[in-house]
Amino acid sequence: MLKSPMLLVDRDGFRSRIHSGVMELPVHYMRGGTSTGVVIWEPLLPRDELLRAELLRHLMGVPLAGHQSGNRQITGLGRGPATSNKVFLARVEHTPTGRQIVSTLAQLASDHSDIDWSVNCGNMSSALLLWAVDTGLIEAPATGGFEAEIKNTNTGVITVARMSRDALGRFENAEIPGVPGAFPRVDLFLQSPVGNKTGTLLPTGQVIDSVAGHKVSCVDVAVPMVIANAASFGKTGHEAISELEADTVFMARLRQVWIEAGLKMQLRGRDGELMSVSEMERSETIPKVCIVGAPRHGGHIAVRYFTPQTGHASMAVSGGCCLAAACLLPGTTAHEVAVGVSSPVGSYSDIEVSIENPAGKLDTTVSVRTDGDTIDVRAAAYRRSAQILMRGYVPISRASAQLVDAMAVAAAESAGD
Repeated sequence: MLKSPMLLVDRDGFRSRIHSGVMELPVHYMRGGTSTGVVIWEPLLPRDELLRAELLRHLMGVPLAGHQSGNRQITGLGRGPATSNKVFLARVEHTPTGRQIVSTLAQLASDHSDIDWSVNCGNMSSALLLWAVDTGLIEAPATGGFEAEIKNTNTGVITVARMSRDALGRFENAEIPGVPGAFPRVDLFLQSPVGNKTGTLLPTGQVIDSVAGHKVSCVDVAVPMVIANAASFGKTGHEAISELEADTVFMARLRQVWIEAGLKMQLRGRDGELMSVSEMERSETIPKVCIVGAPRHGGHIAVRYFTPQTGHASMAVSGGCCLAAACLLPGTTAHEVAVGVSSPVGSYSDIEVSIENPAGKLDTTVSVRTDGDTIDVRAAAYRRSAQILMRGYVPISRASAQLVDAMAVAAAESAGD
C-alpha cells in the first residue's frame, strides 16, 4: 500500500512535497501573450542562487552545465525558442495602496546552461495577475474590474495589470495576434518605462548610430533595443521569419549589428558589470533587435523582431512599446519609415501605434509629450491574454542532495509567511 506524500508546506494552496522519494515542486504552467513558461511561488525556492539555478535547469530540461547542441528538453517543461523557456519567480507583498506582485524572470535556453536574469518579459508578465488570483494570493471581486501592480526585480519596471469579470463571474476575454481564440484579457500599463536598463532613452546619446555599416537607433523603453531599417539589409520588413532565419548571410550581418550595438549601449549584466563580447554573443535577451519597414496592412509600421538569437513569431510586447516610442521620436529609423502616426505635443497625450508583425497587429498606446528636441514617455500600454495551461507538481528527479536539503529549509521557512 502506498503511503501518502509527506507535505513540507501548506500555504494558500501551495504544497511542496517528497513523493516516492522524489522532491516535487508545485508550479503553474502558463501562457502569457505569445510566450509560455512557468510561474513559481518564490518563497518555496532556496535562497542560494546556484541551487536556484540548478532547480530551474532541471525544471526546464536544459543542460546542467555547458552546451548541448540539439537538446530537445525532453526531461523538462521548456520548449525550444526563448519565448517558451521562461520562468517567473513571484511573490505578493503588501504596499500602502494594496497588494503588489513582485516578479523575477529567469530566461533559459534549450542548448546551454546559462540563465539570463537581466530583463523582463512583457508577454509572460500578463500571466502574473491571473496566477495570483488563481492561487488565492490576491482576492479579486466576483464581478467587475480589478488591478494590481507588478514590480519586476530584473529591470525595476512597475506595470499595472488590469482584468475584469462579467456578471456571471467569468473573466472577460480578448483575442490577440498569434493566439487562436479568446482567453482572459489582461491590459498592462508600463509606468515610467524609459531607461529601465540603461538609465536613458538613447543609451548611445545619439538618435542614429552607424553600426557595422548600418544606420540604427538604439532605444531603451521597457527594454533596450536596436532598430534597423530593413532596406539596409535588402529586406522589406514583411518577410516570413523562417525565410529570414534561413538567410545565413542576413543573420550573420544582423548578429554583428546587435553585438556591436549592445557594446556601444554599454549594457550591463545582473552583477552590474559591463557585458563582454562573449556575454553579448551568448545573450538570449539583450539587446533586442528588429528590422522595420513601411506598413502594408493598415498599421503604422511593419517589423520583424529577434530576441535576439532567434526570430519571434509575432512581436514581444516590451519590444513593441519600445518600437512605438521610437516611432514618435523624430530622426530614428522607426520614425523614418512609420506612416500616419500622430505627433506628440507639449502636454501628455495618448498616441496609438499599431505595429504590423507576422501574427497580425500589436496595438500599443504611448502616453507622451515633447521635451525640447526629444520626448518624455510617461507610460506605455498594451493588451494581452493569459491562460493557465496546467497547475500541478513537477518531480525534480535528479536533484542534488544539497538542493533537496535547501528546498526543505525553504519550505519550512515559507510555512510561516
